[in-house]
Amino acid sequence: MKWIKRAPFIIVGFGVVYASIIFLLILSGTKESPSSKPDTVLILGAQVKGTTKENAYPSTVLKERLDTALVYLNKHPDATVIVCGGQGSDEPDSEANVMAEYLINKGIPKATILREDTSTRTKENIQNAQEKQALGNTVIVTSDFHMYRSMLLAKRLGITEVSGLPAISKSSAKFKTYVREVVALGYGLIFDH
Repeated sequence: MKWIKRAPFIIVGFGVVYASIIFLLILSGTKESPSSKPDTVLILGAQVKGTTKENAYPSTVLKERLDTALVYLNKHPDATVIVCGGQGSDEPDSEANVMAEYLINKGIPKATILREDTSTRTKENIQNAQEKQALGNTVIVTSDFHMYRSMLLAKRLGITEVSGLPAISKSSAKFKTYVREVVALGYGLIFDH
């Protein structure tokens, strides 16, 4: 009977240990640094806002990723850029289209940008980008909290030359995104192969 009374404490204890380990893995991804010789810069999508295709714009999280990528792309103008992300049911345009237009408006040449506009999850972002062209030395740009899982998936998908450029999360929803990533990474570690 004693173990029945202790079961809830044991379960909570395991949950805390699990969440702590996953959180430490997420934090390790925030320390990534990008290659100095990229062939491809892969920018992973996030939600876009607006009511019509004409007034679609990047969410705060997506803008953080794009602005981080811009600084890097200006230092590495020969890299091919692949912007990734389809159109969700609550989005006025595909993430890839909004990202490409944002970069073009900031001076990145249209000819260097490829759009991957059909994916709905991180794994598909990377898989579909691989179908666009041989990626070579790849730099993934995504939010700091999302970097560990993105790198893990890229390696599982056979990208051997991969590094990350984390966009520092300053959003007011930072706590919520980290909590959500704890769940997503736990799922990804087990099921995303």
